[in-house]
Amino acid sequence: MTDPSVAWDRVAAAYATSPIHAAGEDLGWLAEALAPEPGEAILDIGCGAGHAGFAVAARGAVITAVDTSERMLETARLLAEERGLSDYTAVRADGAELPFGDGSFDGVVSRYSAHHWPDVGAALHEAARVVRPGGRVVVVDTVVPDAPALDSLVNALELLRDPTHGRNLRIGEWRSLMAEAGLSVDGERRWMIPLETVSWFARMQTEAWRADAACALLRAAAPEAVEALDIDGDRAWSVPAALFASRRST
Repeated sequence: MTDPSVAWDRVAAAYATSPIHAAGEDLGWLAEALAPEPGEAILDIGCGAGHAGFAVAARGAVITAVDTSERMLETARLLAEERGLSDYTAVRADGAELPFGDGSFDGVVSRYSAHHWPDVGAALHEAARVVRPGGRVVVVDTVVPDAPALDSLVNALELLRDPTHGRNLRIGEWRSLMAEAGLSVDGERRWMIPLETVSWFARMQTEAWRADAACALLRAAAPEAVEALDIDGDRAWSVPAALFASRRST
């Protein structure tokens, strides 16, 4: 099995500049949903190259970022320094076993990371534990449609492209897991992320046989999948994404 940390160490530089990760309207949506006050302590789980934390830091928040990839953390620290963010700390930690006390943070964010987590429910329980009562938890991630065939197709494409992929969840699964963790969802957004396959594979350094298999799936997609996922042969497709804004129950 691929060691996720090794895989992410290898591609950290690409995620520093990836347009999907370094930009995107959802960064503003995330910061708006969290609505931190200046000086509040915010935790970024699965920070990658740090872009979610940077968006929140722009509002004056103090950021602690965690990831399992040391190279990703190094990239985030460097980018934070380039942006002049003195209140930014990046430490290696597993989102399902956070090294912080109960109620340590005013808010928690995570962006495009959860589909790699082995146990999303455990990580959400940890997020709820380390945020103060009434604090906000905002998660952005790629998701799947409810139709089983589309669920299977999206997750198969993701796994072929990236063997560290866990699973894109359905909207209903996210709501249930957040409720079980003691998080009350009070806001959602949904959108589609267009993906051009060549750059999508390149960003993760996908092996040729995996890319070929994913392209074969795209070419063979049923008409309903072509319509739902904006599939253009093996050249492009779109993955659903969602933002969940929640608050820890008091």
